[in-house]
Amino acid sequence: MAPVKSGKGKDLYSVILPTFNERQNLPIITWLLNRTFTEQKLDWELVIVDDGSPDGTQDVAKQLVKVYSPHVQLRPRTGKLGLGTAYVHGLKFAKGNFIIIMDADFSHHPKFIPQMIAKQQQGNYDIVTGTRYAGDGGVYGWDLKRKLTSKGANIFADTVLRPGVSDLTGSFRLYKRAVLEKLFDSTEARGFTMQMALAVTAKAKGLSIGEVPISFVDRVYGDSKLGGEEIVEYAKGVLQLWWTT
Repeated sequence: MAPVKSGKGKDLYSVILPTFNERQNLPIITWLLNRTFTEQKLDWELVIVDDGSPDGTQDVAKQLVKVYSPHVQLRPRTGKLGLGTAYVHGLKFAKGNFIIIMDADFSHHPKFIPQMIAKQQQGNYDIVTGTRYAGDGGVYGWDLKRKLTSKGANIFADTVLRPGVSDLTGSFRLYKRAVLEKLFDSTEARGFTMQMALAVTAKAKGLSIGEVPISFVDRVYGDSKLGGEEIVEYAKGVLQLWWTT
């Protein structure tokens, strides 16, 4: 879908929110998004991409479409097809000239969105990424093992790829729509390594990336989607990017 600006030439911010078993989280994150954008007088929409959640997430999403009309749309898929392809799918239906990607489980709080928008406007950045590992950013609710795993993954990727981004695996980002479309076209990674691949490819293309420190909080409801297979996939992805870039 071609990007549009809302009335009077204002920017339109499309939030793409992949979900799988987020029935309890989805109403709250949607309410927070609505409050944030309304308080900031920003035009927005939410594109929910649900991968056939068996817990009733889509039923909740359909109610949210009605309650927050015309700001929310549901674009479901028939099965658990992966995080990266969910962003690609959502972008097909998003109408904004700016795209925000984030998680539905409160690990990414909407309160940081105005800071990310201000950062983008300040430097006309192509991408603004939330970072847990710079400034006053941080991680809360994780045990030491998980913190070390995440930090180690970023150090490993930074050492091998040297992308100049402090939080390479972060998935809370603001993109110019045209930039994200081009990156999707030139990046084959579609799994948990996609965020890393997008950042590395962006740097290789000379695109500008700004950073905003964020507080990352472990999910409130539901189970983490990250497991051993994803960690192995991540390591393979780093090495593949190193070989091809």
